[in-house]
Amino acid sequence: MERNENFTNTLQQKDRENVWHHISMYNEKAPPMIVEHGDGAWITDSGGNRFLDGMSGLWAVNVGYGRERLAQVAYEQMKKLSYVPMTQSHQPAIALAEKLNRLLEEDYMIFYSNSGSDANEVAFKMARQYHAQNGEGARFKIISRYRAYHGSSLGALAATGQALRKYKYEPLAPGFLHVAPPDNYRRPKGQSIELYNLERAREIEEKIIWEHKETIAAVIMEPIITGGGVLIPHAIYVKEVERICQKYGVLLIIDEVICGFGRTGRLFGHQHFAIKPDIITMAKGLTSAYLPLSITAVRKDIYEKFKDTDGYSHFRHVNTFGGNPAACAVALENIKILEEEKLVQRSKDLGEQLLHDLQDLLELPFVGDIRGLGFLVGIELVEDKLTLEPAKPERVAKIIADCKANGLIIGKNGDTVEGYNNILTLSPPLCCTDEDLEFISAVLKKVFAANA
Repeated sequence: MERNENFTNTLQQKDRENVWHHISMYNEKAPPMIVEHGDGAWITDSGGNRFLDGMSGLWAVNVGYGRERLAQVAYEQMKKLSYVPMTQSHQPAIALAEKLNRLLEEDYMIFYSNSGSDANEVAFKMARQYHAQNGEGARFKIISRYRAYHGSSLGALAATGQALRKYKYEPLAPGFLHVAPPDNYRRPKGQSIELYNLERAREIEEKIIWEHKETIAAVIMEPIITGGGVLIPHAIYVKEVERICQKYGVLLIIDEVICGFGRTGRLFGHQHFAIKPDIITMAKGLTSAYLPLSITAVRKDIYEKFKDTDGYSHFRHVNTFGGNPAACAVALENIKILEEEKLVQRSKDLGEQLLHDLQDLLELPFVGDIRGLGFLVGIELVEDKLTLEPAKPERVAKIIADCKANGLIIGKNGDTVEGYNNILTLSPPLCCTDEDLEFISAVLKKVFAANA
């Protein structure tokens, strides 16, 4: 144990001197956990302590850690062909694009990038250029929702509706507008969920009209707002947004970066709502985070507008590492694992069981709502169930820390909207065993009871 502590202390000191951590406040007294090993749903730190990773890293490790077959596929592909830019092509990229079209059950053209931010940036550029080449060059504005997250680059961050992510980085890319999302827990008392969701959807129509419909290029939305608080719309909302987009000639971009590849209990989140997006972005679970890869899938009739021989009609965007052969090979194998082990259905079953197991927590005075779809759960903490006053940061932080002390890593909707970072989030690997699920439920019940 002493050797482990000394080893960890040395690593933490070197980390403190050399590594700038993502979206983390500097805290001398709470150095980062140094993770050394992963297996299934579990990770082990440099001190030998094991934790169930209830967030799949950053909502990403869908098939779990330690999949040797994914490492082997990457190794074999790297030996054969380590790199070729996507100004050309290679077999894994072709095979993956073909596979995704079968899964989407539509005809899309697949554009490869590295991350979710990249994929959304590509979508915005494509949408604007498409309209320009369709004779509607005034269409440049993108409508998004408050509380949504679409990435950290300047365009994707402009689309993001989280003020705390943007603070001190503005001005961002122009042309991005926001409307309120459906937050069913906080809808007006006495209003039906259907009417509330219709009204929220029609705020998008109002925005299109007020901004002048000939200036709107696209609407972007996650099927479920994930990092912004696990906000799940009624199906009537999503269908109405699709109708509005079609009515006004606005492209519908669906951000599947988190919701895709089984997270919501369907292969893609938008499949819950029977819509046909114009553009779909995906990353994270595409490779289960084993290698960086993202995709912007574009309907083929939109792609047709980029085929003119005019010197500036082609899509003038390049990404050095996007569509890396090894990453594409890993994505294909990752999808095979999802299919062979029926992990999409497993996600649905695990999520339903977890929501059932946690219902007793709603009796606690500080638990306002528990919601989820597939193996994605949000627990909204409040100070007062009548006023719905969001829980204080100290309460949220204490529960997260206590869960970690008991071997369970959970998340929250951090750095989103001031005063509303009160939702605990769970997004565990889809490969969790029944015993893993029992562990998650037991730790949460123990910690919540201790904080009552």
